[in-house]
Amino acid sequence: MSWLSRQMKGLTFGALAIAMAQGVHAQDSAKAERLHLSVEQMQLAAELNLRNGNVDRALAFADALLARDAQDVTALLVRSHALRMKGEFAQAQASARSAWRLADSDNLKFNAATLMAQSLSSEGKRTRAQLWLRRAREVAPTEQHAAQAAQDFRYVRQRNPWQTHLSFSLAPNSNINNGSANDRSVALYQVFTPLFGSGTQVDLGASSQALSGFEAGINLHSRYRFHQTERTAHDLRMGLSYRTYMLSNSAQNDLDAEDADLVAQGRAPRDIKGSDYSYGTVQLGYGYKQLREDRRGEFSANIDLGQSFYGDKRYQSFWRAGLGQSYYASTTLKYTFGAEADTRRGQRGIDYDLFSLRAGLNRRLANGNGLYLGAQVSTLNSDTARAEYDELRLSSGYVLGKDLMGTGLQFGINTSFRDYDISPDDPSGRRDFTVGAQMIATFKQIEYLGFNPTLSLEASTTNSNVGLYDVDRVAVSVGIASSF
Repeated sequence: MSWLSRQMKGLTFGALAIAMAQGVHAQDSAKAERLHLSVEQMQLAAELNLRNGNVDRALAFADALLARDAQDVTALLVRSHALRMKGEFAQAQASARSAWRLADSDNLKFNAATLMAQSLSSEGKRTRAQLWLRRAREVAPTEQHAAQAAQDFRYVRQRNPWQTHLSFSLAPNSNINNGSANDRSVALYQVFTPLFGSGTQVDLGASSQALSGFEAGINLHSRYRFHQTERTAHDLRMGLSYRTYMLSNSAQNDLDAEDADLVAQGRAPRDIKGSDYSYGTVQLGYGYKQLREDRRGEFSANIDLGQSFYGDKRYQSFWRAGLGQSYYASTTLKYTFGAEADTRRGQRGIDYDLFSLRAGLNRRLANGNGLYLGAQVSTLNSDTARAEYDELRLSSGYVLGKDLMGTGLQFGINTSFRDYDISPDDPSGRRDFTVGAQMIATFKQIEYLGFNPTLSLEASTTNSNVGLYDVDRVAVSVGIASSF
């Protein structure tokens, strides 16, 4: 790939420069005739020496060019490459950064960003190298250059001990408080039966019904691979997540009316805000992976310790452990199996232990589309009897192998049945049946720094024998996804 991008006027150089071009030692340079070389010829000589492995000679040419013009981008690029080959990474990065700042074409900017990434990667700073490769992708002059930047990115990512996944959501949400879809429900059995009799319906206040609003959330998960062999890997895992809400005008008006009623009854108002439903977690853990000897699957194990927050106050501390195994039956069919235990101890929430088993399969179809099917069974045990349940969850996903008008599409459908043996609302217990659907669109024709915008639509409905737990939810969220 040539870095020569512009024509310049000729320039006279002394015998020393020409002697270096011809490979003559400095002590013999006085014997060389005085010759005239154009700047372009000097640039070409520098590049050819670099390609032939004559690093010191290429660096000398680059320094001579920069002595004439400190803003010579081609010379800066040659200098950066040569210094990286000599292991002088700080100076190589300084030259690449200057070339990036001064470059006046996409081709030169692409070369500068690539050289910067190469130097950072060689120094072991692979996360920063990945950021510069995203810059290279952004200014790539051709599709071939863009593909090369993506390939280099994947190469660096595989060798980077740090891997970070960041996502965010900005979305309207029809039910930020997991409230009931009904305005009336059966009275609490244990509390109200003596007054009203079993099955009596009571009005639900605004705070118990679904409140609409706007959701903003962020998820950050990172791992550091501190030890790796040919078949095993040991990771330190970290995670942060947070989502908060802003009530819609209609929801706020309903809550204000409820507060007014409470005041009229001589009671304290609830004074509820959207941020009262905010939820966040912080966690730290360890992960282990091991490939099968035949490379047809992977065993995984992990354990995480963390703390959750609700309404910006401590809610539950937790530890979570999981085991997983994947197996490739063929190049187009993969099976997955797993088990998980989740123990929570509440500062404000309840204490419980949740155990789950899951199985699934991924299949690439003949038309290039992808299919996922999965099943999970869970049981929750708690000292709070009304919180205990057994659950069966079925899920499926379908990914289009070809983009539709430049947009990647994937769809999902899930259903679950949850059985509570004990309920204060009904002597027969409580049974919830939920159906949900999701669609995610990735707009691949829009790209910035190797990221594509995404639009997600989720809808679910829960039907329960206790009306308080009938829940409808619709949410639309905007996010980003890496294109490589």
